[in-house]
Amino acid sequence: MFDVGRWFFRGVLGVLMMVCMAVPAWADAEKPDAARSVESATLRVFNRDIITFRSAFLGQTPAVRAARSKSALTDYLRQGGEHKVSVKENPVGKMVMLGPNLVFIITSDDVDVLTGENLEMATQQAVRRLEQVIGETQESRDMGKLLRALAIAGVASVIYVLLLLGVGRLRRWVERRLVAIAERKAQALTIAGQSVLETHALLPRLQQVIDLLRWFIVALLTYEWVSFVLSCFPYTRPWSEQLNAYLYDLFATVAEAMVDALPGLILAATIFLIARFFANFAGRLLARLAGGRMDGGWLTQETLPTTRRLVSIAIWLFALAMAYPYLPGAQTEAFKGLSVLLGLMVSLGASSVVGQGAAGLILTYTRTIRPGEYVRIGEHEGTVTEMGMFTTRIRTGLGEELTLPNSMITGAVTKNYSRSVQGRGYIVDTTVTIGYDTPWRQVEAMLVEAARRRPGILMAPAPQVFQTALSDYYPEYRLVAQAIPERPRPRAEVLSHLHQNIQDVFNEHGVQIMSPHYMADPAVEKVVPPENWYAAPAKRE
Repeated sequence: MFDVGRWFFRGVLGVLMMVCMAVPAWADAEKPDAARSVESATLRVFNRDIITFRSAFLGQTPAVRAARSKSALTDYLRQGGEHKVSVKENPVGKMVMLGPNLVFIITSDDVDVLTGENLEMATQQAVRRLEQVIGETQESRDMGKLLRALAIAGVASVIYVLLLLGVGRLRRWVERRLVAIAERKAQALTIAGQSVLETHALLPRLQQVIDLLRWFIVALLTYEWVSFVLSCFPYTRPWSEQLNAYLYDLFATVAEAMVDALPGLILAATIFLIARFFANFAGRLLARLAGGRMDGGWLTQETLPTTRRLVSIAIWLFALAMAYPYLPGAQTEAFKGLSVLLGLMVSLGASSVVGQGAAGLILTYTRTIRPGEYVRIGEHEGTVTEMGMFTTRIRTGLGEELTLPNSMITGAVTKNYSRSVQGRGYIVDTTVTIGYDTPWRQVEAMLVEAARRRPGILMAPAPQVFQTALSDYYPEYRLVAQAIPERPRPRAEVLSHLHQNIQDVFNEHGVQIMSPHYMADPAVEKVVPPENWYAAPAKRE
């Protein structure tokens, strides 16, 4: 009876196929893509995709075809026994059989032509997937295999927990080692006696990096554990395969990107190595020039560090410009956008920076001022302690430290008190006004005597007195002397004591220091008789 029904079913199916083949050709001509106009549907059994129906067949939509095929296949699998998958040829497609039973039909309209697939390839793939579903179905009904899979999953879970504990211990060990190395390196890395890296600020960042790495390893282990446990059971095995495929695709994409970027990285590294060679060579050449081994002229030991730095920066910038096209992602829109942003930031904010840097270069190569010299810049006066590319620091006689922009220095009148001195030291000067009734020789002698009484004033070269002006009521005398280099003192302190000595000397000899302005002259003429021309402490030559 069963054979009769089976043959009856086959007969009806054959008749329907003949009817389908006898459809007038004009229908296909008018609607060539009608079969493909419907929405596709996938036949999924036991969490596996077997075939995707992309066309209607015998008036049935892809969704109906998928539902009926799934129902038939499920019923056949419930019956148990041996299920042999076979394929039978048919004028309209391929008939996929499960034993004597028809499961579904694959037509040429079900083929994904965009991927280069044909009917034969689609059929073979569907057969392999169907055989896999049959095998996993039989495996799910085997209690022994399920218990073994459960045991394997349990062992994998134990190993997973042990690995997590090991990662925690490894994290603590790595943290201790890296913290010790960081503290040692931070103590060794110093500039001018000052530590460059602060350990209390570095350690939290280092711990954050270690924690991030740990969580990445934990996430990867968890991902693989879930994938392995899912692969132990037939029903969840497709999910495991999807997880592994995603991870494989991710690593494959990263590896492919690295391989593609490798030639560019090698070329960029080669450019940077060449740049390093030329930078070192230029540094040695400039050192020889500054040392006097070659005729450098403009290059001295003072300008050597700045010149070497400028040449090195120029070489590395040129190397970066040459290597830029070969860097990974250099041609991407994100990289180009970042380059435009950096260029815009530099163009908007670099005007003042460039001006300050240019002023610093002018000061360096013109040697207008040098560290250790006593200068007066505008209203500011003090000893130059540091000269940078953008700013210059001076320390006043009152102990104040001033930071002046280099552009201000180049735009102001600079008075250097140390440039004309013999050896180290600086110039001190002061101006006094004395009436015409006091012999000028006496005034000059008293000023020199006041300088002689100050220990901080050098007697060789001797102090000098200049008459800088003959005003309406008094001449102006200017005392110029050099501070003793062996006993450096703040210029303000030296000037203060010098003014004290001037007052003492003038009082001792009864000479009045006149104010710049007064109301009236005395009744007597303000002349000096010849007998008083050499009044004490002046001496005849």
